[in-house]
Amino acid sequence: MITLNYNNLDAETQEWLLSKSKAEIKERHGNELKAFSEQHQLNFEDVLYEEAIKNLYNYKYIFNI
Repeated sequence: MITLNYNNLDAETQEWLLSKSKAEIKERHGNELKAFSEQHQLNFEDVLYEEAIKNLYNYKYIFNI
């Protein structure tokens, strides 16, 4: 068993996981993030990106080879 973190994955896999994470965060917390970004005059996509990255670092990636 091999345990990796997000940084150890190749660029293509990182982009794929990031897109999945963005969709997940947007579905779960989209309205709250939209309100936060408007209240603090931030770009919604930037806030979404930061939250998606935080979400990715909470995962553990385990591969059985």
